[in-house]
Amino acid sequence: MKRLFFLLPIVAFALLASCQGPVKPEGKAAKALAILNDPSSKKVLVAAHRGDWRNFPENSIPAIESVIRMGVDIVEIDVALTADSVLVLSHDGTVNRCTNGRGPISSFTLDSLRQLRLKRGHGVTTDSLGIPTLEEALEVCKGKILVNVDHGWNYFPQVLEVAKKVGCVDQIIFKSGGDRAATAEAMKQCDEAGIIYMPIVTIAKDGTCEAIDSYLDGGKMPVMFEVCFSKDSPEAESKIKALQAAGSKVWVNSIWGSLCGYNDDDRAFQSPEEADAAYGRLLSLGFKAFQTDRPEYIISYLQKKGLHD
Repeated sequence: MKRLFFLLPIVAFALLASCQGPVKPEGKAAKALAILNDPSSKKVLVAAHRGDWRNFPENSIPAIESVIRMGVDIVEIDVALTADSVLVLSHDGTVNRCTNGRGPISSFTLDSLRQLRLKRGHGVTTDSLGIPTLEEALEVCKGKILVNVDHGWNYFPQVLEVAKKVGCVDQIIFKSGGDRAATAEAMKQCDEAGIIYMPIVTIAKDGTCEAIDSYLDGGKMPVMFEVCFSKDSPEAESKIKALQAAGSKVWVNSIWGSLCGYNDDDRAFQSPEEADAAYGRLLSLGFKAFQTDRPEYIISYLQKKGLHD
């Protein structure tokens, strides 16, 4: 009987822990999340596009581990579903570009994908075997980095299930496009799940954006918007500033010129002067998160400005 009484507190504690809901992120991930949720923070978050794809196969575990070592705040990954209903990391619907195989991912089982060799960004086949699963990727990211899941809205329930299993729901950032009506349900689902939701909005060359206008009519604003714009104009600046004035942060894709008014990574990489012209302009517009193909370079740039630890 004494032994039973001794065990009861342990069992009760285990049951209580199992009912506490989502696990809160720790370490670097918690710090990045705090910056994201702090409207007054001057710090700028860095998101690595498909991981460190310049040095490792994109959307691979080594590519994710590399950007974690760099001190990146967010890793952007893409997901696809196998024939046996396993979420794996892949930007494309086929294995053609990123492996030595051919065919749609939906036609492969996970075991068959494991037999394919991954390719680096310049198309050279490596000795690395197997496209990783989302679960494997999240295990690597847990507590260390926020995760932006792209190409994943159609798999929201499955992504949420995996994130719950790993215990990193609060580290996930989901995104999708459309006006307020189109994204209202997405935001509701993410709020209920404890996942950060980020709408994607695109400003036309003439500076108009009905999606932004629909959000500025009132109501709850998302913590952050991903804003795409091909022309850097006073009209585009006005829309970007309006989102911030309404209480949201803004995320820019510096990966390609057509997404950021041609203030992109390749331009910034040419010289310190060009970095000030490109990245400096995006900072002046108020962007607080950069999705980049040159994470190490932009972290160094931001550190010199006192905008990244």
